[in-house]
Amino acid sequence: MAQTKKNKLKIIPLGGLGEIGKNITVIEYNKDIIVIDCGMAFPEDEMLGIDIVIPDVTYLIKNKDKVKGLFLTHGHEDHIGAIPYVLKKINIPVYGTRLTIGLIGNKLLEHKLEDVSLNVVNPGENVKVGCFKVNFIGTNHSIPDSVGFAIETPMGTVVHTGDFKIDYTPINGDVIDLNTFAEYGRKGVLVAMSDSTNVERPGYTQSERTVGNKFMDVFKNSKQRIIVATFASNIHRVQQIVNAAVAYNRKVAVSGRSMVNVIKVAQELGYLEVPDGTFVNVNDLRKYKDEEIALITTGSQGEPMSALTRMANSDHKKLDIKAGDMVIISANPIPGNEKTVARVINMLYQKGADVLYDALEEIHVSGHARQEELKLMLTLLKPKFFMPVHGEFRHLKHHAKLAVELGISEENIIIAETGDVIEFNTKSGMINGSVQSGNILVDGLGVGDVGNIVLRDRKHLSENGLIIAVITIDKNTGDIISGPDIVSRGFIYVRENVDLIDESKKIVNIALNKCKDSNIKDWSSIKTMIKDDLNNFIYEKIKRSPMILPIIMEVSVQ
Repeated sequence: MAQTKKNKLKIIPLGGLGEIGKNITVIEYNKDIIVIDCGMAFPEDEMLGIDIVIPDVTYLIKNKDKVKGLFLTHGHEDHIGAIPYVLKKINIPVYGTRLTIGLIGNKLLEHKLEDVSLNVVNPGENVKVGCFKVNFIGTNHSIPDSVGFAIETPMGTVVHTGDFKIDYTPINGDVIDLNTFAEYGRKGVLVAMSDSTNVERPGYTQSERTVGNKFMDVFKNSKQRIIVATFASNIHRVQQIVNAAVAYNRKVAVSGRSMVNVIKVAQELGYLEVPDGTFVNVNDLRKYKDEEIALITTGSQGEPMSALTRMANSDHKKLDIKAGDMVIISANPIPGNEKTVARVINMLYQKGADVLYDALEEIHVSGHARQEELKLMLTLLKPKFFMPVHGEFRHLKHHAKLAVELGISEENIIIAETGDVIEFNTKSGMINGSVQSGNILVDGLGVGDVGNIVLRDRKHLSENGLIIAVITIDKNTGDIISGPDIVSRGFIYVRENVDLIDESKKIVNIALNKCKDSNIKDWSSIKTMIKDDLNNFIYEKIKRSPMILPIIMEVSVQ
């Protein structure tokens, strides 16, 4: 395609900047768009009742005729978790490696999405869509089949590393393809986008095999039941748990729906090697002694509905934590989850379990590159422009500092925010405007039906409780026929606060009489008067502001 002055390469992050998770990036040139990843995020503490958070893809929906494909770096939830929700809005071809596509296929079945084009692409291969040529480059991460992309565009080459680390002794698969990254660096890279998650940590990330050695030590020296919690999609970690169990004659059971699903797909596709007879059903654990069992479960982030949390709470239908169990939490808390993880660890100790977690033992290594690996990647790519991605704002700033130390001009480093439109030509790159972006909240089967107002109400209810004032009035005269009755939930214990309830009834009566005297007849105004007067009274009395809900019923008295 002929390049004109008007045509500019646009990179639009719709998630993954200034936050952990929800990774999704749009690359646009003229009338063609491709999308890199489409992930979810865990809800923050104030998002009461929310299950997951997905990106706002209004921009893609508005430009759906331009979108040529969705390209996936790997199969972690923060990169693929939102795909079923987005594909319901805009059906586009999906490209990824074999395991990633296998995990996606499983998700689409759950969501009853059948008419989706899923395309397996191996590292080293490329896909041409519109004006883009997307080259898949093998990387190392905590899940097999991870890749980065070199995207050849009419304006120049864009390299997206995906989540990566440099592991010279990976569990399976090849080491990261540094040669190809270096080759693109020699040819010339216009823009590099690189993973910033571990940029605050100096040195190199340890090999996944170091965790395997630790598992071997624990399994060798333990005579109790062993329960290991890790991310469902961390296939490498699951493989090492299985290896340790087999080495020391333990059967392996799996708990947690996502863990069961991922292991099933990984086994079917050959990414998990498990000797016959190793896996047993959770229902059959009673047939074995404690020292003959290892349990792999979800819940490494303290998620309230995860298998480990329910076991610690004694809410699990089939499993419980008992004194003497060895519980290994093989993951670091995602930023923001520290309190929930600590709460679960405390509950496990209270149950009498021995708990191993990363603060005590090296039973987890990251799948993300540390400073020296990030430096190596930037040195190989030698990009003209650099965009740190995948991290909170502080991560992006630290990554930018690292790039300056390596000689990349500060003017050519762009720290963007979600929704920014970054425009590039061969000589310049800058933020030029923004598009609609943000969070879509998923609550049960509801997608986007819970917004800021609903969350505000939930927070209000959780902190201050609810008062319902029920009144029945004569439709013709406005006289009170029955009530006011005051119902309290989560506010005060009514039996011990009879005086306050009686006074509240009087306040409602006075408010109704004021409305009648002022000839106010519309319900909205009457309810507002009741709410305001009752709220002022309660706040003066006990300095609290419950949610107040007046319910007015009209009847005709003959």
